[in-house]
Amino acid sequence: MKKKLTVALAGNPNCGKSCIFNNLTGSRQHVGNWPGVTVEKHEGICKYRDYKMLVVDLPGTYSLTAYSIDESIARNFVMRKKPDVVVNVVDASNLERNFYLTTQFLEMEVPLILCLNMIDLAESRGYKIDIKQLSGFLGVPVIPTIGHRNQGTDKLLKAIVSLTDHKSTTRKTTIKYGKEVEEEIAKLEALIENDEQLHQSYPCRWLAVKLLEGDEEIMKKLER
Repeated sequence: MKKKLTVALAGNPNCGKSCIFNNLTGSRQHVGNWPGVTVEKHEGICKYRDYKMLVVDLPGTYSLTAYSIDESIARNFVMRKKPDVVVNVVDASNLERNFYLTTQFLEMEVPLILCLNMIDLAESRGYKIDIKQLSGFLGVPVIPTIGHRNQGTDKLLKAIVSLTDHKSTTRKTTIKYGKEVEEEIAKLEALIENDEQLHQSYPCRWLAVKLLEGDEEIMKKLER
């Protein structure tokens, strides 16, 4: 009997995420709508080794701040459904813009893989990316792919399986925001850690950052 996994694909618009989704799922796809909204929901099945993966293609988004329906859908799915792996697809030729979303996933402490897509475009523009150093810096596996040529798909699947089999080997990466902001984050973290319900529902640091940002959706959830 195959082991079941849920894999969420997330990334900015135009990062080639749809190509990665198609490469993983082939013709085993289903298109519907997310509950309560008219936004399309794409999901499919990927069978690999002893695994049967439900691959969910989250709406393209630049952040998880929940200012838009797409952002709310992506964030709520990751927080509530807790997929076994989040594959963050990024455009290798535009890392600065794409990494904002990556940092938010790191703060959420989700099992993360960075899919460095369009690596051929990055190289054609003269960019040289040290995959090993980037992986060490972020503390997550980094897999280069060329989605439109279906290159790197097998390595991505191997990374997904490896991450789910060895979750304890991943390390927590903390994004620092400077002395003054860090002091405020620490104060909020201490309060959150004393609330058992909050502590079990959300990563303390992520929740503290959201509160400092004035995240309306989070503020509403905390109203009692």
